[in-house]
Amino acid sequence: MENIEFNPVRSFIFVDCPQEKNRHKLQHWMYYHHVPESMAKFGPFVTKYTYYWALPVPDDGERFGGRNFCLTEHYWLVNPNDSRTMVNALSEYFPPEAMVWQGHLPDRPETYEKSMFNGDDARATEGNEEDDTIPFVYIFMPFWWEEDLKGASRTLEDGYNYRWLFTFKYPDGVSLEQGDKWFFDEMMPTFCNMPQTTRILTSRVKSELNDSPYQRVVEIWFEDNEKWLEAVTEGVKNMKKPEWATVDSFPFLKPQKEIVSLFLSDLPGDDHYSQYHGYQPRR
Repeated sequence: MENIEFNPVRSFIFVDCPQEKNRHKLQHWMYYHHVPESMAKFGPFVTKYTYYWALPVPDDGERFGGRNFCLTEHYWLVNPNDSRTMVNALSEYFPPEAMVWQGHLPDRPETYEKSMFNGDDARATEGNEEDDTIPFVYIFMPFWWEEDLKGASRTLEDGYNYRWLFTFKYPDGVSLEQGDKWFFDEMMPTFCNMPQTTRILTSRVKSELNDSPYQRVVEIWFEDNEKWLEAVTEGVKNMKKPEWATVDSFPFLKPQKEIVSLFLSDLPGDDHYSQYHGYQPRR
């Protein structure tokens, strides 16, 4: 049998919980079922599996596709979509409710009966504006950031880091090359020159690994949410609008469809390999 190719990549999943009544339900499913099942499946070829808990979506964050639950991060040593990794002794416990709680299916549980999702099918959910549902955003990128645009010498001693992590795709019909001309010639110089920003990194999304429609991922740091709000309102007033814009104001992209964001601190909520010890409820 041919050996599986060594292909180190990093992945992000942008997780939302649109209805507050479901937050504890989603947490239960993730920790009681999803985390141990995931480690059982990919432990031999994933070196890091971490949740970063989202900070509250800031004022005006909804128009940037702000999500409010967590970022899931993996560091893979092989292509996780290699067909040989799909043969598992046990299937994931992936009830439809888990997708409802994340906003990927309408909140109509009576229509789903007790059927189970295939986990990979669930992760391909595209969302539907008519049902007020959102796409499952699962992107791959290189192990290391490709472009270091500002703040390379920054250390933890330089201050607090409010991290705006976002991924986006240019509107249909706009190639990565066309869109990136505006991104690097207009958007990035604007943010690099802002006093509010302290660190800027970006990479292309490796869309070929899972057919993700998203094309680029960016992380921009600020001292706090107020500095972020200043930057994305006052700081962008002179930014040239791209001819392909689908929204009149910055970021010129449709929230949750063309741009999705999380707001994070430096610290992960849980590094599962070192911190997960089973589902131990509070007494």
